[in-house]
Amino acid sequence: MTDEAAFEAALRADGFQEVVRRAASPGQSLPDHDHGWDVRGLVLAGRFTVSAEGKVQDCGPGEVFTLAAGCRHTEAAGPDGAELLVGRRHEAP
Repeated sequence: MTDEAAFEAALRADGFQEVVRRAASPGQSLPDHDHGWDVRGLVLAGRFTVSAEGKVQDCGPGEVFTLAAGCRHTEAAGPDGAELLVGRRHEAP
């Protein structure tokens, strides 16, 4: 799915309250960490890799990656960086 508007609409329909555009610099990586929210991201440009629980999601333009809240993972942008549209679904208080 590469249509940004349709992706954002699908995120909102699935309960993702926050949608952000994010840029990752070429070769940027984040060490092992987690988030307190579910993540679903669409790669708009470049490559973006998420590694968690022994599985690697290596995504290029038009591909989607997902992470459950609390899942420990690493992130890395490819040599040309990455542009992402990311949804965050927070648990209800």
